[in-house]
Amino acid sequence: MRLRQRSFDLDNGQQVSGVVALPERAAPGGTAVILGHGAGNDMTSPFMCAAHEGLAQRGVTAVKFNFPYKERGGKAPDPAPVLEKCWARVIDSIRADDEIGARRIVIGGKSMGGRMASHVAAQGADVAGLVFLGYPLHPPGKTDQLRVAHLSKITAPMLFFAGTRDSLCNLDLLKATIAKLKAPITLHVIDGGDHSFKVLKSLKRKDAEVLDEILDVTADWLKKIDKPASKTK
Repeated sequence: MRLRQRSFDLDNGQQVSGVVALPERAAPGGTAVILGHGAGNDMTSPFMCAAHEGLAQRGVTAVKFNFPYKERGGKAPDPAPVLEKCWARVIDSIRADDEIGARRIVIGGKSMGGRMASHVAAQGADVAGLVFLGYPLHPPGKTDQLRVAHLSKITAPMLFFAGTRDSLCNLDLLKATIAKLKAPITLHVIDGGDHSFKVLKSLKRKDAEVLDEILDVTADWLKKIDKPASKTK
């Protein structure tokens, strides 16, 4: 695996940092997966680093980046339009990156990062799929405030990971939501997992084991959605 530092240009001369993880045997014209971080962390969080590098170890080119508020050392997330524009700029930059040479772009990320990815996909970004590493379906304890209105506009395949103890994603409500969507949906449930996929101690599973499960499922899903559609006569 090779790590490459990147800077992504935003408006008014601003930039955000990013890192590209290139597999040792990356096939030219493959898929690049771009991951956005959660609201309370940046791209250097242990989870983001493990997911980013873990995908590269599975032969997938992976990209992570900071949102502007974290790049400047802030705590409160930027307004949604700022986060969305940042996402769009990162996608455009990776698509034009000759070293990566990606034929397809898949976007997603942890919590807020994944939700903002879904916003840009709903707005028409040309992406081949979305991966949600814990979708924040609603604020904690506020299941009447669902963040789903835009999801019906997405046509690309989506992969949702959800823990059975996630306070930001009632599993029954998530299942009811995705049942109404027309895009191809895959849901993978982490038994006993919370919003960060920390599982109950009684299950005796290490964090690394859970993450390996998530990354293995993601790598398999990427292969499945890369298969050309069958032609009808």
